[in-house]
Amino acid sequence: MKISTKTRYGMRFMIDLAQNQDGGRVALKDVAERQGISKKYLEQVVAPLAAAGLLSVTRGNQGGYALARSADAITLADIVAASEDGLELLDCTSCLDACERADACPSRRVWGGLERAMKSHLKNQTLADIAAS
Repeated sequence: MKISTKTRYGMRFMIDLAQNQDGGRVALKDVAERQGISKKYLEQVVAPLAAAGLLSVTRGNQGGYALARSADAITLADIVAASEDGLELLDCTSCLDACERADACPSRRVWGGLERAMKSHLKNQTLADIAAS
């Protein structure tokens, strides 16, 4: 699985927001400047995060972005899941029907173990953990 640029930037956006919102809303242009990401691209990045209920968006002159819930209630898995189609490394690790050899394939156990470790790591790290470091 290769993590997309949109997911990487989404993670950076969410971490920046957690570090800089101080109880208020943060302008997209401010995050774009701090992160060195174009504002236009960030607009595309935040759409799935907002749709997943991770961001609160207020339009207008006094608008901006804020976390929809506390940073300790948002896991890295939540952020990745909002931007990626799934966290599976291979089709056969989550669906035995994906491969006729899935039941007997020794390498499937290797990839499945790696996938479980990755998912566990992402689920056990909150945005607050990362923003504080």
